Amino acid sequence: MPEAARRFAALLRAEQFEESVELFAPPLRAAVSGEQLRLAWAAEVAGRGGCAAVEEPVAEAGSARARIPVVCAEGGFTVVTSAGADGLLQGLRFDAQGGAAWEPPGYVDEDRFTECDVVVGTGPLAVPGTLTLPRGEGPWPAVVLLSGGGAFDRDESSGANKPLKDLAWGLASRQVAVLRFDKVTFAHPDRLRPDFTMADEYVPHAVAAVRLLRQRPEVAPDRIHLLGHSMGGKAAPRIAAADPSIAGLVMLAADTQPMHEAAVRVARHLARLAPGPAADAMVATLVRQAAAVADPGLTPDAPPESLPLGFSASYWLDLRGYDPAAAAAGLECPMLILQGGRDYQVTVADDLPGWRRALAGRPEVSVRVHEHLDHLFFAGSGPSTPADYARPGHVDPAVVDEVASWLTRHETP
Repeated sequence: MPEAARRFAALLRAEQFEESVELFAPPLRAAVSGEQLRLAWAAEVAGRGGCAAVEEPVAEAGSARARIPVVCAEGGFTVVTSAGADGLLQGLRFDAQGGAAWEPPGYVDEDRFTECDVVVGTGPLAVPGTLTLPRGEGPWPAVVLLSGGGAFDRDESSGANKPLKDLAWGLASRQVAVLRFDKVTFAHPDRLRPDFTMADEYVPHAVAAVRLLRQRPEVAPDRIHLLGHSMGGKAAPRIAAADPSIAGLVMLAADTQPMHEAAVRVARHLARLAPGPAADAMVATLVRQAAAVADPGLTPDAPPESLPLGFSASYWLDLRGYDPAAAAAGLECPMLILQGGRDYQVTVADDLPGWRRALAGRPEVSVRVHEHLDHLFFAGSGPSTPADYARPGHVDPAVVDEVASWLTRHETP
């Protein structure tokens, strides 16, 4: 058992976040400050009704990783750490459902497709991916999957849930070729420049993925689409502008509200779920940081700890200058925009109107709200909370069917 994990658990228990950072190796300390750790912790526990206990770490056999179970009033989550040879923590993430295994959803037929490993991009920032191909002759319509904001793997894994794997296998079972890949923030977090932006995060690898698909004989080269979830959907119009050969866009829970404003809205929502001094402090900090993003005087050298979510000033300046709805309006390709009615992160009230206004009167654009689905497009009832994400689930079959039908029936303009 890494001693650092044991000490880190004790500090989390005492909510001593500044002291916790002293256990981080320099690269992790540069990426995550004590204030950012406090905010992330407050958001996780607030969304689950408050923290009841931080249990002792459990070492993973054969690795330097340890899992710290956190028990909350409504479910829990796991803090996953990894330690280096120097005994300092090299990696840290919050896992919504520690240890549970993903199971294929019922709408998947594994006899109808095959998979192979691929490499997306070139050079030191190339990332691994998976190409899922329907069995048969083809050529098939194809889609590149883009995960949401954060350091996600190709499946958009969160505990037992893998929504992009649900989509990949579900769509391939319905005769759509699918390419998904690890985000560069997941594969190479130590190689990113200080001025790394959202454009850097999405555009180069998405364009490379489209190029890779176009070279496959099993894929129809004029029927390659993008499917983006959350921030991946927000980035999709930007990618399509960079590669006009893209045949169409599918955007799932894609946000149009400026992200610094959305961060405050979500923080207030979580604070209402578990009110108290920690939640109030979380909201106050994000309000102050969001104001810094909105300040016309923001410069690239502003310290990340003064801004929301630990993103650099360059990242926020790039986001601030990008209007996804306006970018979509400048495209001529077909689009399918889906929204979950129970989503509190990207909402019908705050984000969908931006798409509707920008794309009004466009017959090749379809917009639909699935009232009973949350941000992951998992089914449920009542108000959605972060605790919902800890329960194993799958992308709703109606969404998979709708996307597959749209991808296989529409013609390119």
